[in-house]
Amino acid sequence: MARSFAYGVLPRHSQGVDEELRKIYQGLDLALRVGEVVLASGAGAADTTASMLAVTEAVGFRGCETDVSFTSLSVSYQPSPDDPPETRMRRVYHREFDYSRLTAVDHLVRDLVAGTINQDEARKRLDTYVSTGRPIPRWASTLGWGVMAAGVALLMGGTWVVMVVAFLATMLIDYLNRQLGRRRIPVFYQQVLGGFVATMAAVGMQALSDTLEFDFLASANSSQVVAAAIIVLLSGMGIVGAVQDALTGFYVTAAARSFEVVLLTGGIIGGVTGGLVLVSRFDVSLVVAPTDPRGIDYLPLAVLGAAITASAFVFASYAPFRTILPAALMGILGQVVYRAVVETGVGVAWGSALAAVLVGVTAFSVAGRMRVPPLVVVVSGIVPLLPGMSIYRGLYQMFDPESSTGAFLGMTSLVTAATIAVALAAGVILGEYVAQPLKREARRLETRLAGPRLVGPLRIKRSRRSRRRGPAPEGSGPT
Repeated sequence: MARSFAYGVLPRHSQGVDEELRKIYQGLDLALRVGEVVLASGAGAADTTASMLAVTEAVGFRGCETDVSFTSLSVSYQPSPDDPPETRMRRVYHREFDYSRLTAVDHLVRDLVAGTINQDEARKRLDTYVSTGRPIPRWASTLGWGVMAAGVALLMGGTWVVMVVAFLATMLIDYLNRQLGRRRIPVFYQQVLGGFVATMAAVGMQALSDTLEFDFLASANSSQVVAAAIIVLLSGMGIVGAVQDALTGFYVTAAARSFEVVLLTGGIIGGVTGGLVLVSRFDVSLVVAPTDPRGIDYLPLAVLGAAITASAFVFASYAPFRTILPAALMGILGQVVYRAVVETGVGVAWGSALAAVLVGVTAFSVAGRMRVPPLVVVVSGIVPLLPGMSIYRGLYQMFDPESSTGAFLGMTSLVTAATIAVALAAGVILGEYVAQPLKREARRLETRLAGPRLVGPLRIKRSRRSRRRGPAPEGSGPT
């Protein structure tokens, strides 16, 4: 039955049509809520679109159109050419790495596509996922970020003093940022505060080293504290999602994500710069010593640092506990490949890219065995390779009064850092292109969405096996 509108008011309908509309509203709302969780967790627009289309196809709404931007989602469904389309929209207000919720929603979508649950059951499960707390308390996540900073310090060749200071400074940064977040202070200012606190922690350690003549303090490199904190702050950005959106044709969303990454990185730069300017007023000097020890002798410690960094990252991001070991293995794999390539003289950027490609190829099969989205494993594998020291080195060189070419060298270091970040994100996505088997249904989806899946099913339609079981259970929506 065709529906008509007069002066923008939906007329009264029979009970049957009202029931049909109710099911359409429920199905579109389910798709939007699933898309909100996926997008807010750092996934790309292509993955969000695939998840939403999978939900609408599974509940019986074929031919839906979706639109994904950085802050909003919309889905439209037209039952027949004679009916006006039903369109729903949802805003995305809050973003946070919560890989436990992302994994649960990914399983929900796959079960819905497979036909093992119906629409009503999916809605109840989603309500449970959204309303329940996280698998670990907040203080445990803060502890995880501190352990991650200690792992980064070890990765860069830091002593135990540097690891302890980085551990304590990062936990303080996370605590302060949470307090600012509760007061709805924008994330930009949280990044500024994080960079400033990290610099002040390094200054305090350097001042203590200048005052107390102890060997274990004299051998500590204060710049490694700042670099470790920068990497922890960088890990919370959606660099992979931004590059994925650009490569898969979602240019508007990619531009918004990229601007957010640039803005938040600018916050870190502003905080560190403010600390360096303040330091220049006193007699405390921070130096940038070589912090990337190479060679076969240091490889065991570098591998250990990468494993600690990757595993602590997934723990602090509320990922399922079963992903801790695979994340550590991905961190080890990326670090070994990176150092092997860099030793050949190819360069840091190419070394990072090739390591990321191998991580992306391996992560697809590992994520399948662990029953988590590949995004969880991919991001954890490249976190130890983030260019924290390049950013700090560039800032220090730009504000070094004793260097006449400091501005040029500083900009070169910052450009190198940006190149490494893009190489990491592009590398893991290329690895997913190589790894994912493009079957017939997958090819159709790739033609429409132009990219591999880091979250969501490869198939957006119900399988033939589930269709042979008969019609969808009652409450699953129109078919």
